[in-house]
Amino acid sequence: MLQSEALDILKMGKNVFLTGPAGSGKTHVVNEYVKYLKSMAVDVAVTASTGIAATHIGGMTIHSWSGLGIRDRLTDYDIDDLMQRQYLYKRFERTKVLIIDEVSMLHHYRLDLIEWICRQMKRSDRPFGGMQVVLCGDFFQLPPVTRGDIVESEFAYKAEVWGSSKLTICYLSEQHRQKDNIYLSILNQIRENKVTEKTIDLLKSRLNAQDNLGTGTTKLYTHNIDVDVINNRHLDLIKVAGKSYVMSHKGSPNLTATLRKSCLSPETLVLKVGARVMFTKNHMDGGFVNGTLGVVKDFNQFGDPVVRTTTGMLFTVLPGSWKIEEEGKVKAEITQLPLRLAWAITVHKSQGMSLDAMEVDLSNAFVRGMGYVALSRVRSLGGMKLLGFNEMSLQVDPEVLERDLEFRRMSDSARQDLAEMSRAEIAEIQKGYLKKIEPSSAERQLKNKAKLRQKEKQENQIAKKSTVEITSDMIAKEMPLAEIADARKVKPETIVSHIEDMVMADKLEKTNRCPDITYLKRELKRSEIDDILSAFAKAGTTTLSPVYNLLAKQKKKPSYLKIRLARLFLDK
Repeated sequence: MLQSEALDILKMGKNVFLTGPAGSGKTHVVNEYVKYLKSMAVDVAVTASTGIAATHIGGMTIHSWSGLGIRDRLTDYDIDDLMQRQYLYKRFERTKVLIIDEVSMLHHYRLDLIEWICRQMKRSDRPFGGMQVVLCGDFFQLPPVTRGDIVESEFAYKAEVWGSSKLTICYLSEQHRQKDNIYLSILNQIRENKVTEKTIDLLKSRLNAQDNLGTGTTKLYTHNIDVDVINNRHLDLIKVAGKSYVMSHKGSPNLTATLRKSCLSPETLVLKVGARVMFTKNHMDGGFVNGTLGVVKDFNQFGDPVVRTTTGMLFTVLPGSWKIEEEGKVKAEITQLPLRLAWAITVHKSQGMSLDAMEVDLSNAFVRGMGYVALSRVRSLGGMKLLGFNEMSLQVDPEVLERDLEFRRMSDSARQDLAEMSRAEIAEIQKGYLKKIEPSSAERQLKNKAKLRQKEKQENQIAKKSTVEITSDMIAKEMPLAEIADARKVKPETIVSHIEDMVMADKLEKTNRCPDITYLKRELKRSEIDDILSAFAKAGTTTLSPVYNLLAKQKKKPSYLKIRLARLFLDK
């Protein structure tokens, strides 16, 4: 099916599974449909199964959007709790179209849980509460990552709602990533489970190829242990002192052990200026997600790493926390910098990437489809250096292959149905669906006014001062931290981040823009400041986790906010 045909079907209001080989333009079709809906003032939720996939379509994870989080099951209490959250209720109320990208990495039971949440929040028995749903992905990609405590896990097409949603299959057939016809043929053979001896010889010709692919070439491995070896080797080549960050934890030992095992950040992280890193936690508002790549450029006066991402954005990275909650109570929590070294990354983390050059080792591939995912990341055969491959790496799941043939047949049938309709008929159906979901004149006026207010606010902000400068002015007036946060409509932690950024900017640019913050000592008790500063001295570091752990052993548990606030006065 062509992209234009899939777009026509989407505009007709059909529930759709949009699929096709890597590079066939699935994301492009989604983006075009989103652009169309927004031009008509229709509220659309753009989500994905993973953080890195969400960035490709400018959305957020479906887990975060729906309120599901990391849960593997839902109770009536959980649903009641979600329905009490006004922002969630309003989100569902206004959403007419729900898009879920990379659905291949979503467990079947999670898709059913998300659909149940949709029905409850929309107060409708129709699939997904009556919203148009667009599932996008390719089941030849890697299956969902399964934790040890989850035994039964299947692809999303095994979900109950897959059948009840009456999905129209749109199987894209064009190719927009690989322009190398020989390489495209190799990928198609792997996908169709018809690899020839000639193809194997072509792949062998790339074993340890001597082509100069550049020093920044991404290295892909199948196992975390191989990735760790390569990353530590590269880190050792940087001949400067490193800084260590140790994970802290609290709560149930069994649950914290589960969190530590599943967390992508290591328990002990060593960083140096020049280290290539990958973020391990989603922070959509902050501009990075799980999978964002960057380089450590510096450390601020508190020892926090300053990372420049591949998109050029600069972040002072602070510890993040991972929690397990039950009925609103935190049962276990771990805290660590949301980073890991990234000269090498796993094949799992490469999904959705498009690379000009890569080195890949598939000699230890352990899941069918791993080779296809890795090899389809690069644009041409000449851009790949193969370090090894095994028989498993060129295999695909027979069940997926069988289901793929069915998807192709269903897509051909949908395409034929579309071809039998005149342009006038198609336009009439699209117009009818749009009339159903587009806002009324009154709603449109309200939306336009809200957009205008937002635009004016942004223009005023740009014309006047940056967000940090506004915070600086408030600090100069010696406003209390809570009042600044309330006036700015942000958390106090964000204000402390602004102060840290100003201090760091003064250091890097040799300026003196940060106003006097001495008055902020009043935010803490004298005993708290003494305890925290004493803990920093004993720990011999300016990082947060060791100080938090030291204070916890002394039966003193100030919040991370208080520790960060006290840290501002280490040299004062």
